[in-house]
Amino acid sequence: MAATRTAGDATVGEGATPERPAELAAHLRGMWSAVAPAWAEHASYVDGRSADLTAAMLRRVAPGPGERVLELACGAGGLSLAAAPLVAPGGEVVASDVAPEMCAIAAARAEAAGLRNVTARVLALEAIDEPDEAYDVVLCREGLMFAVDPARGAAEVRRVLRPGGRVAIAVWGPRERNPWLGVALDAAAAVLGRPMPPPGRPGPFALSDAGALAGLLRDAGLADVAVHEHDVPLVAASFDEWWARTTALAGPLARVLAGLPDDGARALRARARDAVRPYEAGPGALAFPGLTLLATASQPRTGR
Repeated sequence: MAATRTAGDATVGEGATPERPAELAAHLRGMWSAVAPAWAEHASYVDGRSADLTAAMLRRVAPGPGERVLELACGAGGLSLAAAPLVAPGGEVVASDVAPEMCAIAAARAEAAGLRNVTARVLALEAIDEPDEAYDVVLCREGLMFAVDPARGAAEVRRVLRPGGRVAIAVWGPRERNPWLGVALDAAAAVLGRPMPPPGRPGPFALSDAGALAGLLRDAGLADVAVHEHDVPLVAASFDEWWARTTALAGPLARVLAGLPDDGARALRARARDAVRPYEAGPGALAFPGLTLLATASQPRTGR
């Protein structure tokens, strides 16, 4: 019988990566469900840091009154909340995530904001349980790179778009241009003695090549594909603030810390503290660069 591992990866089969796509998808779903409480706690912070990117995504796809918008991998739902006023009156925004706990957070935030045209549904990015040509706009902010099969996800996005529909997908750019997360993953790799994320497992930088990202959308049959670089810097008042938020919100890191003994967690923290010294900005503060790739495309008006 195959051995199992629990440190950092939850319980998976022999080796660092589950062998079957279904098993890997279940692992990733559990990972995001586990960090959902932290996303609820830090929702305002995430919205604030992503505000410029959110505005750029919405500006490029221009949702209008009466249109239907689908957000995939919505997390705490900040992008859906920003889109909702743009489609009123008569329009609808569906905030969706593979983790039911994330959908519950998005729904609660929409209700608290009085946004009656936002609903939340549990939907898998690679198997969107919605009819063909159901939406005018599809949005996905920093979610597609965690898909087990991103090509299938892109094909599903095209399937649910109406002719002339628009899509905006943001993914993190190259690891070296996102040290706010890269240095933390490097520190984890050093402590664990293996790459982070493990080989074969989707991760935050899985779609960080602009040409490959554009090709993914073109291969799905989408038109007018363009990829734009968008700066998303991160400023923290202290190392402790950065470390607490990053490890709480980043699903892979949260799993690693949950599986480490106390001495391992201390070693990881110490390595991370040393690694961020180049980004010190004044007494105790940190200032990191960050880069997102923002891809836009449209559904051909001629349909399939």
